[in-house]
Amino acid sequence: MTATAAPSSKRLLAFGEIMLRLSPPGRELLLQSPRFDVWVAGAEANVATQLARLGQDVAFASAVPANDLGRAAITTLRGHGVDVRGIQTRGERMGLYLVTSGAGLRATEVIYDRAGSSFAEAPAEAWDWPALLDGVDRLHLSGITPALGPVPAASALAAVEAATAHGVAVSFDGNWRGKLWERWDADPRSILSAIVAHADLMFGNHRDIALLLGRDFSGEAEDRRREAAEAAFAAFPRLQTIASTARTVEHVDLHRLSARIDTRAGAVQTGEVVLAGIVDRIGGGDAFAAGVLHALRGGGDSEAAARTGLALAALKHSLPGDASLFRQADIDAYLAGGLDVRR
Repeated sequence: MTATAAPSSKRLLAFGEIMLRLSPPGRELLLQSPRFDVWVAGAEANVATQLARLGQDVAFASAVPANDLGRAAITTLRGHGVDVRGIQTRGERMGLYLVTSGAGLRATEVIYDRAGSSFAEAPAEAWDWPALLDGVDRLHLSGITPALGPVPAASALAAVEAATAHGVAVSFDGNWRGKLWERWDADPRSILSAIVAHADLMFGNHRDIALLLGRDFSGEAEDRRREAAEAAFAAFPRLQTIASTARTVEHVDLHRLSARIDTRAGAVQTGEVVLAGIVDRIGGGDAFAAGVLHALRGGGDSEAAARTGLALAALKHSLPGDASLFRQADIDAYLAGGLDVRR
């Protein structure tokens, strides 16, 4: 059964840092052997890539250095169908991060090496928002950009303010990154709240909302998530939809995952799926966001959005690297329960 209608004829613009991810081969420790696997990475770039592979009209705004690393990142996104004309070449440094994959009871570890990157150093006035938003009906960004420092935080706020002024809807993925926020004298609550105030669609759970509102939520599981959603709707008048996942980790190779969509009218909650034999969990949240956006942009309802988001999140766990690279046929096969060889 097809989960969504045809892709939207309108354009989505994603804004954020495009990076390179370096990982030791297999499940080795960092520099256990002198090799790295390298992938183009970044939360917003992952969303843009997956949406483009599903036939959506997607553009990306970012900044990379004018060297072989920057050019490789641009070429990769272009190859997946993303419009890269909004990617500037400036500065001298490509943001990097290193991922050491966990195994058994050893957790996955992340090291960031992105301070002073071309994107992080691009001033807020570097972005021509009227031109970038021309023909766009949705801007997508995440909480990673403001976490990078005061200049990217100003750029993120300018982006959503421009989107609102131009009648462009805003989707925001919380993507909390404590290691990044700790590097500068920041007030995450006030910065993120100013951005979320412009969003009609938010990706985040009760913990993200607790940070935004400065309060905890009682109850268990679904009741707590609904209480948090209703509090967010009351605090942010533009907000209409909150999409989230819930994950239970048994060990690195065995997780259980479910999806939920909250609207002002109610909620849709999926059952759990068992994710066994996980190849790579990094990027699963971005795949979920892409699935929700794909379904909604195709005219799907909350149930379709939850199911499509969960499908892509589950599929991403089978794929190494950051980006989810699936097609509509893969989503349809997953939702149909087809695990046999497709010949």
